[in-house]
Amino acid sequence: METNNIVEIYTEMTPNPESVKFITNKHILPNFQLDFKTRELASGSAMAKALFEIPFVNGVFIANNFVTITKKPEYDWFEITPELKEAVKKFITSGAKPVDDALLPKDLLTEDKQASTPDDIESKIKDLLEKYVKPAIQMDGGHIEFRSFEEGVVKLSLQGSCSGCPSSTLTLKSGIEGLLKRMVPEVETVEAIAE
Repeated sequence: METNNIVEIYTEMTPNPESVKFITNKHILPNFQLDFKTRELASGSAMAKALFEIPFVNGVFIANNFVTITKKPEYDWFEITPELKEAVKKFITSGAKPVDDALLPKDLLTEDKQASTPDDIESKIKDLLEKYVKPAIQMDGGHIEFRSFEEGVVKLSLQGSCSGCPSSTLTLKSGIEGLLKRMVPEVETVEAIAE
């Protein structure tokens, strides 16, 4: 019996009570992630559009092998989780592309990756985020993206379950800012930016 075509999905709660992470044994969007905070923003993603058709879906974050779904506050997870699991599974088994190629960076579409020489401090910050912060945040169904470093201020974008999470400020200040200040003395503060 061939098992590689079987789609398995399980859920994990996130620190954000309005978001749940739906994890699958299949790659959905390898090496990239996209956050669709509204139905209108989902125009380039067949998967997000399909999920937004479900009336209680308030946000969709697609990453490597998971989708974090944010619900409308008036619904309870125990009532809607089975329907959401089935919708994610149905989309994955359909074989449809989750997002249009136009939304993906060109280096993901081609194997020709050019070496860049970013500023040394930015490189350190990005490396620390990549190695220590992103894996932990992805475990909670979210994502963090480096946006800029200027005059001691690191600006980050919080996505997925991190967006609107009650504990995201604590994570940002106590966890991420503490790590970056210890490892990169030039960092004075870390701020989340809205996108």
